[in-house]
Amino acid sequence: MEGKDISIRVESDSVGTREVPSEAYYGVQSMRAGENFTITGIGMNPVFLKNLALIKKAAAITNCLAGELNNACAEAIIKASNEVVAGKFAKEFIVDAVQGGAGTSANMNMNEVIANRANEILGGDKGSYDLVHPNDHVNMAQSTNDVAPTAGKMTVIDLMDPLLDELERLESELYAKSIEFDDVIKMGRTQLQDAVPMRLGQTFHAYAVMVGRDQKD
Repeated sequence: MEGKDISIRVESDSVGTREVPSEAYYGVQSMRAGENFTITGIGMNPVFLKNLALIKKAAAITNCLAGELNNACAEAIIKASNEVVAGKFAKEFIVDAVQGGAGTSANMNMNEVIANRANEILGGDKGSYDLVHPNDHVNMAQSTNDVAPTAGKMTVIDLMDPLLDELERLESELYAKSIEFDDVIKMGRTQLQDAVPMRLGQTFHAYAVMVGRDQKD
């Protein structure tokens, strides 16, 4: 259409309509969340996003097997989810890591990206949602109250090994410092008051013991 700005598309939600960049895979709800929760300027963890996409993939497979989602729609969602897992569309996740709504914005950002990519796979247009809808299809039979905590727990498991490696290294260094500082005398503290003298090495030994205990817990 003459005079139409082809760089944007118009999407609507329960609040109203918004212009969204035409090439964006995110949609209107992601855009609103990106504007409302400009808290840290830090994006969501890539491992968390990977696990959120895996949940969407699992849901599509399950809903298809249950006869609630047609094969074409399910296959498009699965393919789009696999692409997100592979690290594609990283720039499309525009919601801040700290957000309101117990993860609703993160969930919708993922739903919209997968839906728009799935529509594209099926020959549709981004933002139309005629073939694949963010809520009705990608988020079928799901709640943010289930999806977000599950993705969070999966992410903790994924990140646990590197965390334990770093804690083990920290414990080792603290023990080394406890030996290095063993001849340094300092005042102990009891309720913010000076107490009996002690060695700085003893303090660092206590730190090492606490870090070691945390690894076991």
